[in-house]
Amino acid sequence: MTALNPTLAAAPSRLLTRSDYQTLALSALGGTLEFYDFVIYVFFAAVIGGLFFPVDMPDWLRQLQTFGIFAAGYLARPVGGIIIAHFGDKLGRKRMFSLSIFLMAMPTLVIGLLPTYASIGVAAPLLLLAMRVLQGAAIGGEMPGAWVFVAEHVPAKHYGLAVGTLTAGITGGILLGSLVAIGLNHQYSPEEVSGFAWRLPFILGGVFGMVSVYLRRFLHETPVFQELAERRQVAAELPVKTVLREHRAACVLVGLLTWVLSAAIVVVVLITPNYLQKVHHLPATLALEANAVATLMLTLGCVLVGWANDRFGTRPVMLVGFAGLLLSSALFYTSLPGTPSSLVWHYGLTGLFVGIIAIVPIVGVRAFPAPVRFTGLSFAYNMAYAIFGGLTPIILTTWLQKDVLAPAYYVGALAALGFALGWLPMSRRGFVAR
Repeated sequence: MTALNPTLAAAPSRLLTRSDYQTLALSALGGTLEFYDFVIYVFFAAVIGGLFFPVDMPDWLRQLQTFGIFAAGYLARPVGGIIIAHFGDKLGRKRMFSLSIFLMAMPTLVIGLLPTYASIGVAAPLLLLAMRVLQGAAIGGEMPGAWVFVAEHVPAKHYGLAVGTLTAGITGGILLGSLVAIGLNHQYSPEEVSGFAWRLPFILGGVFGMVSVYLRRFLHETPVFQELAERRQVAAELPVKTVLREHRAACVLVGLLTWVLSAAIVVVVLITPNYLQKVHHLPATLALEANAVATLMLTLGCVLVGWANDRFGTRPVMLVGFAGLLLSSALFYTSLPGTPSSLVWHYGLTGLFVGIIAIVPIVGVRAFPAPVRFTGLSFAYNMAYAIFGGLTPIILTTWLQKDVLAPAYYVGALAALGFALGWLPMSRRGFVAR
């Protein structure tokens, strides 16, 4: 169970069963709907900023505070992640996997019903902040839980593909959010979006969340946790204490990889649509349509990375993937604004290479032994995302005041870091995940 094995070949080798496909499908669909709830905020950041802050506030300051509330969701991730992961290692993966999505759905619904600054003054942004904190706590347990849950279900030879496919499902939540935003901008005028239509995606997200809670009733506990419980190897002490004492190197590796992941997702996918509108003055509809193409390519890229990991190994995939992200993002940002056609092509290519983020859970799940796997991955991933994912929007908003190519420099530097991490032995080896 805990022997080191670079290729996971020592784990049981079998074909994917109908139960495996059901687990993967339900987990991916639930991840899609929950991540939609978390990211839909950013697609309406400009509208939210105008409604939840004073109208006489400078635009750059309003934007900074709007993204600051967005960042608060990331800062809350470690607390929620550690608590949910603690009980996931103690009581089972399935229970916490279902709880996290319920904790996401309710705040999303509330955001859609919140009164604005014009109605209740400063209480409006404070309530918005509180809901984002609750969302962050929920997502902190969801993503590591989903990766561990699926990794411990599937056969070893399909480990990468399964984790990559699940990651694609989670990023599909971004695509769903982008498509909803496009639909609303086509259906309603800017005045109608600011008046009432911005609320619809959040209310819809609350409904999505409840559907996911229901769907996860049909999942079963992971075989790995069941075996641990039968052998009484479930973590006896606080799992996070074991992680900090015995697995610090794994925490550093996963933390650095998460920094790279946060740069790719937060900058390229979440912030760039607003960047295209504010800095390059592109129409909202064009920016969102190009983003939808990039996110679709990201989703396909995650599956491709998972398949390639099983076929060629982790190191070659990391080297090719991160090099491609560096080059494609440089081409994209330096060619803006370009033509509508070049915008879509370059953004789509960059989105495909952003799919290398699927390597993060592939490396991260097997970096920790089964008794503390959920806690280890959750702690390292969420602490890093809280720091880097939370600060990135604020750093870029400030940096953009001096240099319009700030996103290119930031993503390029982190892609280079990912390339360097690909040479570490720990990146391609670890504990058997299944």
